[in-house]
Amino acid sequence: MDWPSIAADFQRHWWVYASMPVMAAVIGYVTKLLAVQMMFKPLEFRGIPPYLGWQGMLPRRAGKMAAVAYDMISTNLVNIQDLVDKIDPEEFARQIREPIDSAIEELAESLLAEYQPDFWESLPDSVRRLLIGRIQSQAPGVVRELFEQVSKDIHQVVDVRDLVVSNLTRNKQLTNRMIEDIATPEIKFLVRSGIYFGAVIGVVQMLVWALTHNPLVMPIFGLFTGWITDYVALNMLFVPSEPRKFLGLTVHGLFLRRQHEVSAVYGSLIAKEILHPRNLLEGMLTGPKSDRLIALVDREVRRTVDRQTGLMKPLVVLAVGGRRYQELKRAAAAKVIETAPRTAQGMFEYAERALDVHNTIVAKMRELTPTQFIQILRPAFKEDEKTAIAVGALLGAAVGELQAVLVIHLPALL
Repeated sequence: MDWPSIAADFQRHWWVYASMPVMAAVIGYVTKLLAVQMMFKPLEFRGIPPYLGWQGMLPRRAGKMAAVAYDMISTNLVNIQDLVDKIDPEEFARQIREPIDSAIEELAESLLAEYQPDFWESLPDSVRRLLIGRIQSQAPGVVRELFEQVSKDIHQVVDVRDLVVSNLTRNKQLTNRMIEDIATPEIKFLVRSGIYFGAVIGVVQMLVWALTHNPLVMPIFGLFTGWITDYVALNMLFVPSEPRKFLGLTVHGLFLRRQHEVSAVYGSLIAKEILHPRNLLEGMLTGPKSDRLIALVDREVRRTVDRQTGLMKPLVVLAVGGRRYQELKRAAAAKVIETAPRTAQGMFEYAERALDVHNTIVAKMRELTPTQFIQILRPAFKEDEKTAIAVGALLGAAVGELQAVLVIHLPALL
């Protein structure tokens, strides 16, 4: 077609040409929005397993993402043993004194009432109070001694890797938050960028259509729009890793620009949701190394029961029987472990302050090199990046074909 013919066609069908940048912008936006949704939703597989259906990319790979998060935390950010060493055993015991005193009284009464109700009821109140008071007075020392044994090598009693991985695998919403909370501006940019890049590509599409009027232009440009806008937008998050001057402008990966801000958000998330003292205690009591802690507690409780019965031990053994006395000690140890999370509530606030996970991570993250810092977010996009781009391209092609049908047939109807 010559230029006068093109101009005449443009004037006659201006709305067709005007729709092309608009449709390209819509394609860019929709494909980005779909790509983001595909990352996070749904949390569980929906459809007919194993292939006909979908699960969010991050929830589907929660275990792998958790392992990456742990490697990042343990290699570059915090040493769990160094954190635990910050806790003062004396202050730890003082913080837990009041709930332990209450728990000891409850345990003593429930256990003795269960194993030898007649014996316990026959004791005068003064003797009961004396026995309970003696145990309570010695409890801080026992707690301090037990804590010192545990804290010598925290990795002997808690598998921190299993703690992180199991928490994130079990709580897929938390896995999503690990990315959503730190990359909210980048996610919004990804979605918005489809509009800008798509509109630019749509202008080129409009020119090609004016020259060729080939129906294949629409789906081909739709596919190209879905693919290139995804690819460019994702790479703009991380490239270049260092600030560079380009045409008088400073160009820097969008995520990398916010290293200080991201550090604060990530540190808070790890401190509150991953390495909180409550989670560490849960890992000690239920994790794969819990048997070691349980053995320590069992031994200390048995020794404490023997010490506190003192001169009364022969009388107690005579009253309840040797076998029942051993059962009572085992039951006491089991009760201590069972009530540990409730008893420990009082010291979580102190332990959180002492561990200072948030500030430690923030300081370390701000010292990371660009290559190290990228690894906080990049794995979330990298593995399924090709899938997301391919889906965006196919969707763009489908919308482009629909656009071609409308452009070719609608003018004839009008």
